[in-house]
Amino acid sequence: MIQSSELILNPDGSVYHLNLKPENIAHDIIFVGDQNRVEKITKHFDSIEFTTQKREFKTQTGVFKGKKISVISTGIGPDNIDIVMNELDALVNIDLKTRKPKQNLTSLNIVRIGTSGSLQADIPVDSFVMSEYAIGLDNMLRSYLIDEVSEIDIENAFIEQTTWDLRKGRPYVVKGSERLADKIYSEKMHKGFTGTAGGFYGPQGRVLRLEIQDKELNHKMDNFNYKDIRMTNLEMETAAIYGLGKLLGHECLSLNAIIANRATGNFSEDPYKAVDELIVYALDKLAE
Repeated sequence: MIQSSELILNPDGSVYHLNLKPENIAHDIIFVGDQNRVEKITKHFDSIEFTTQKREFKTQTGVFKGKKISVISTGIGPDNIDIVMNELDALVNIDLKTRKPKQNLTSLNIVRIGTSGSLQADIPVDSFVMSEYAIGLDNMLRSYLIDEVSEIDIENAFIEQTTWDLRKGRPYVVKGSERLADKIYSEKMHKGFTGTAGGFYGPQGRVLRLEIQDKELNHKMDNFNYKDIRMTNLEMETAAIYGLGKLLGHECLSLNAIIANRATGNFSEDPYKAVDELIVYALDKLAE
């Protein structure tokens, strides 16, 4: 039995941070970072059956073209993904009354819809990136036993080509869901290798008042290439989603609207339009 200090429940029996019970979620789930983006997705729904919010974690479950879908805001960063993925898995794969894992496990379909900056000049603003692989620069997933799900050859190539300082921890690479990729991919998408940073400023090479450990890291990442796999974009959630998803047995895929191009210095003239187009595209694919 899982102790109450390990799986914390609210007085009403819902999981601690997400404030959800098993009946509140669908098996098809969309992740967004920003809680205000939840309703930008659910406004397209035919009906909304359930709404709750605790802290930055907002959830709405409803129906779109006959498909039951939940939309959940995760907040920013791999640490929040650790909370969301583990609590969602607990909702479907742990009996919350007996506190024991279920014998028959459920696999969720999880699609992240986010915004990101492109690292490559030929992936322009207002385009879409589907993350085929993701590399975690954040070290969160190293708290788990991940060798069975990580792409060690790509990790080694990245460490060598970027002269990565291992005092920051060993990066981890995980592949996204091939099944969801087959369902969602079209020629509108760029296939990507997404970097997941543990912060927004120094970890992504931004310099304000503090010097950073490697001023050339962004340039090195721009030029990384392993068997034609090159880094396409940088954000703060995807690798953590892929890693925990693979370990827990869920299908996970990340889609990003590119609103900035750091190679050219361009920023989208209408980033909200690009995000809205990606939302409609993803909803239609999920409902097919």
